[in-house]
Amino acid sequence: MSFINSIIKAFVGDKSQKDVKALQPYLNKIKTFENTLIALSHDELRGRTVFFKETIKTARAGVDAKIAALKKEVEGIEDIDKREDLYSEIDALEKEAYTLSEKTLMEILPEAFAVVKETARRFKDNAEITVTATAADREFSSTKPYVTLVADTATWHNKWNAAGKEITWDMIHYDVQLIGGMVLHEGKVAEMQTGEGKTLVATLPLYLNALTGNGVHLVTVNDYLAKRDSTWKAPLFEFHGLTVDCIDNHQPNSEGRKKAYDADITYGTNNEFGFDYLRDNMAHSPADLVQRKHNFAIVDEVDSVLIDDARTPLIISGPVPQGDRHEFNELKPKIENLVSLQRQLATGFLTEAKKLIKEGNTKEGGFQLLRAYRALPKNKALIKFLSEEGIKQLLQKTENQYMQDNNREMHKIDEALYFVIEEKNNQVELTDNGIKYLSGDTDADFFVLPDIGTEIANIEKKKLDKDAEAEEKEVLFQDFSIKSERIHTLTQLLKAYSLFEKDVEYVIMDNKIMIVDEQTGRIMDGRRYSDGLHQAIEAKENVKIEAATQTFATVTLQNYFRMYNKLGGMTGTAVTEAGELWEIYKLDVVEIPTNRPMARQDKEDFIYKTTREKFNAVIEDVTELSKAGRPVLIGTTSVEISELLSRMLKMRGVTHNVLNAKMHKQEAQIVEDAGKPGVVTIATNMAGRGTDIKLSAEVKAAGGLAIVGTERHDSRRVDRQLRGRAGRQGDVGSSQFYVSLEDNLMRLFGSERVAKVMDRMGLEEGEVIQHSMMTKSIERAQKKVEENNFGVRKRLLEYDDVMNAQREVVYKRRRHALFGERLKLDIANMLYDTCELIVQNTKAANDFKTFEFDLIRYFSITSPISESDFAKTTEMELTGKVYKEALKYYNEKCDRSAREAFPIVKNIFEDKDNQFERIVVPFTDGVKSLSVVTDLKRAYETEGKQLIADFEKNITLSIVDEAWKKHLRKMDELKQSVQLAVHEQKDPLLIYKFEAFNLFNGMLNGINKEVISFLFKGDLPQQSAPEIQEAREVSRPKENLQLSKDEIPNSENVNREAGETQPRQVTETIVRDMPKINRNDTVTLKEIATGKTETMKYKKAEGLLSTGAWVIVNE
Repeated sequence: MSFINSIIKAFVGDKSQKDVKALQPYLNKIKTFENTLIALSHDELRGRTVFFKETIKTARAGVDAKIAALKKEVEGIEDIDKREDLYSEIDALEKEAYTLSEKTLMEILPEAFAVVKETARRFKDNAEITVTATAADREFSSTKPYVTLVADTATWHNKWNAAGKEITWDMIHYDVQLIGGMVLHEGKVAEMQTGEGKTLVATLPLYLNALTGNGVHLVTVNDYLAKRDSTWKAPLFEFHGLTVDCIDNHQPNSEGRKKAYDADITYGTNNEFGFDYLRDNMAHSPADLVQRKHNFAIVDEVDSVLIDDARTPLIISGPVPQGDRHEFNELKPKIENLVSLQRQLATGFLTEAKKLIKEGNTKEGGFQLLRAYRALPKNKALIKFLSEEGIKQLLQKTENQYMQDNNREMHKIDEALYFVIEEKNNQVELTDNGIKYLSGDTDADFFVLPDIGTEIANIEKKKLDKDAEAEEKEVLFQDFSIKSERIHTLTQLLKAYSLFEKDVEYVIMDNKIMIVDEQTGRIMDGRRYSDGLHQAIEAKENVKIEAATQTFATVTLQNYFRMYNKLGGMTGTAVTEAGELWEIYKLDVVEIPTNRPMARQDKEDFIYKTTREKFNAVIEDVTELSKAGRPVLIGTTSVEISELLSRMLKMRGVTHNVLNAKMHKQEAQIVEDAGKPGVVTIATNMAGRGTDIKLSAEVKAAGGLAIVGTERHDSRRVDRQLRGRAGRQGDVGSSQFYVSLEDNLMRLFGSERVAKVMDRMGLEEGEVIQHSMMTKSIERAQKKVEENNFGVRKRLLEYDDVMNAQREVVYKRRRHALFGERLKLDIANMLYDTCELIVQNTKAANDFKTFEFDLIRYFSITSPISESDFAKTTEMELTGKVYKEALKYYNEKCDRSAREAFPIVKNIFEDKDNQFERIVVPFTDGVKSLSVVTDLKRAYETEGKQLIADFEKNITLSIVDEAWKKHLRKMDELKQSVQLAVHEQKDPLLIYKFEAFNLFNGMLNGINKEVISFLFKGDLPQQSAPEIQEAREVSRPKENLQLSKDEIPNSENVNREAGETQPRQVTETIVRDMPKINRNDTVTLKEIATGKTETMKYKKAEGLLSTGAWVIVNE
């Protein structure tokens, strides 16, 4: 493949070189401006920023004036259709204004970049810069110690505190950094090597795009980097009057956070940006919103955020309505025994296999070996035996034989086992033997799902009366529900015991299960495995089992970042994922050349047969390197391996530091010492991102930092990140990876060729192979895993795209209600849709009576046409007539309500003793009541019309929010239930899309009917003086919300069942007001009109309640 690539490059040319070459003219222009800017005074240099802002303003002036005129015009128009046309025109003009801004930014880019570079140079060359004080300087001087005022002058100092560390500014942009800045501004990914100053590169596009006043976001992977970078680079922007803030410095929903988003440049972590978007879409007042429109974001460590974390939906959720029903603790002893029995079986099969193979009976020996492998693939004795000559080939040959014709013969292998582990796709499946063992002391069908179709047919054959038949079906559905929940719990426990290892996939801290990020090796605080898996691991490790939750609001990071008008990113390792970044985000990757040539020596991998030989070689090498005065960074893939190597080094008397998820608090100090002569640091891949190991002249003379990788990671990016710790800014250094055939990557995905080569060469214990062919073979194995992972992520995205389309519709409607501008239009559309639905449901059967009843039920109007005309009129004409009549009635009703409310509003407003700003007015439709908060002065000035507008807004928000929560719960259940489709040879994704559409359609129709019904019937209570009181100013209530995330493990430690897509999750909790009523519970109903009460089961009561004529009464 590399040979073909080299031929293509020879004819077509290198893409990155072409990209960089295309930017050369801009670089030349920047150089030209640099010479002219040097001659400017400090005040004149600052004046260029004012000039840039004016240039952008002038370019958009014509379009902005049109937008303002249309917004003014639309306020005075009553015609709904005309308003809709004007809103469409406004949207088109706003897009045009954005295009003009972008065009202007490209025109001023060379001079703007030169201004930032000149500012950096002046801060480096001058301890103090004195300028004429502006209003911004005066404001900064009150909060920033590096700005001091004397009379009309402001002095800027070049020393300040960056996240607790005193720094003196000493950086000026290199040419390659200017190129990187241009790439980011174009909305591409800039791949820059370690030590090339990515944070400094970002200052260029941040400054340029902040000039528009629309806000720019710099997204980091953790809050430390967000806080550090926002204070480190801030003076560069503030000197030019731009504001900088970090959202992680402020509490959610606070004024401070709102102010941070209003700043010209906003730093923050990916999760917090996503959470704020969700919180904004749960707000009930425009004053509660913190975010502005999503304009431009630069993502630092873009591959980590947009690829590794892309499957991470941020979810606000609360308690599950049916409470916390799980059987983890009840089923745990059974699973423990089952796993223990399987372990004994596996040991027996392996012993038998060894004996048969030794006797030369490879057929039977291979059979027993495959059984041992499918029973317990991570068994250390089995792994060791597979590294012996010819054994791995025998296993692969036997497996291929039994996998022929769609696993036709595999049942012969599996029938003796209790469960089967498919390690490559991480599936665990109970066998008949396992089900029989687990059901031993209970009913034989305890773990067997009933066949719903057959059972329903049997019930219907009995010819029971309607109630008895319904009762039997209810019992069947309950049995199915309980058993499916039990089987789900059982499967998750089995996974927890057989696939998830402590100190590898997770650690226990403070009596909690904490997930270790396989990409960075860091603790992922707050994240939880999804779908009950985390609870299963909690049961396994005897820690507190946290309650289950349901979704209230959700967005994946993939879909959150796709909302930005423009998105850019920077990282040291993006080329290997360039295809995915383009396909999902349309982000092009450009490799930025290094400022100085790379001097690091990357050696070919050392390949050993066994892990023991490999680790012994690592210790020997590390001891030699340390004695030579070189600092050594040992990269490991898990906490467990880092602790094992630590013990081995202690036995050798080699002093060292350990950096892993358990020791993350000492990270800063350990990294600071890692570049000192002879210092040995053992680190998981958490030493990969954001750590800059600086070397002294003494260390460089000794050969620089030595990187020793103890295993190849599944992802080439992680290996490149580890390598990238050495060789920054042209430093000398070396990297060497040690691999064994027992490593996970080699066992699962390594090619047969590697094992064959080692067998043919007849390698003795401790002997090693080192060759470019072998290294390439390992990289091919990594590519297999990467392709696999991409497939999973892409499928996840397809599931989430369904949710995203629905979310956009609901959140758009919510936003219209929140601001009120386009709410009248939405209400008109809801009214038309409801009219259309009523006509569709009644016209086909010519059911005039139901038609008439529905008009009274939803609109409180009589039919505008007679029964004979109803039969003759087409559906479209009928819908139009009903819509006109209903809209006319609604407008009259709104005017009447405003007239009735105005005298009361007038009395309160004109009463000198009542100094209220806002009042609460109760509305009721005869069944439900709603308190509406309105601005007293606006209600008085508009003669009660503002009160009616606030009524419309409140009822729309209330009903939309409630319906969306219920819908999300149904979608969660749907995602789980469609996975059973694979057993029917159907694609779960197609079924999910079809069912999700029907659910969403039903939800929208329900919202329309409920909103319209309340709007038509809702009015002030009929009493002498409605209870109107002051609306007290309250801070936004803190929901009882707990933030956490659900984690989907990666390909090598995840269940890869077809279409399994349940991602990581974040939760916030809202407590139930009323106890849940189950369908078989007895309730008391009251008829509103007559006051008559009746007692019946809830499932029978549902029909009466849906008419709106009956309500439940609390006894």
